[in-house]
Amino acid sequence: MAIINRANIEFFLKSVGEDCQPKSTLFLLGGGALEMLGGAHPTADLDYVGNDTQQNNLQKLMAQIADKLNIEVEAVPIADFVPLPENAHKRAILVGEFGNLTVYIFDPYTIALSKLERGFDTDIEDILFLIQHNLIKIEQLATFTEKAISQAYQFNLDSAAMRRHLQVVRQAI
Repeated sequence: MAIINRANIEFFLKSVGEDCQPKSTLFLLGGGALEMLGGAHPTADLDYVGNDTQQNNLQKLMAQIADKLNIEVEAVPIADFVPLPENAHKRAILVGEFGNLTVYIFDPYTIALSKLERGFDTDIEDILFLIQHNLIKIEQLATFTEKAISQAYQFNLDSAAMRRHLQVVRQAI
């Protein structure tokens, strides 16, 4: 599969927008979302909020187009992996209209929480990008992290790792 950059993502979204049902909506996550926000590094796949076991018509269309373009797209049921912070849907960032498709970046705090839990170097860089571009605030992220940790057992989260990675972020600011 190809490395995905902003131009690849936009071409993909335009292609999907041409053929999808009117008023379709897509929420991006992960590295692809950050790439659309001006992130510093390309990504290997384009993650979006969706059911990873039962594809709807939009997801089927996206899979067909992604296959033709040799890019990897992946549905992520994000609410199954991290507890969604309060008002997460209200913090979605509009990317734009691509034909019949309206595209948003999902809540940046949810993205940061998912990256904080994993804690790879690139994840820490991505969180710092969100902070440096005023898309999230470290104190609010710390609050959401503690709330997520209080539910760690429901989501199989590593509480100690999340706190450790948050400390790494704080030190890097």
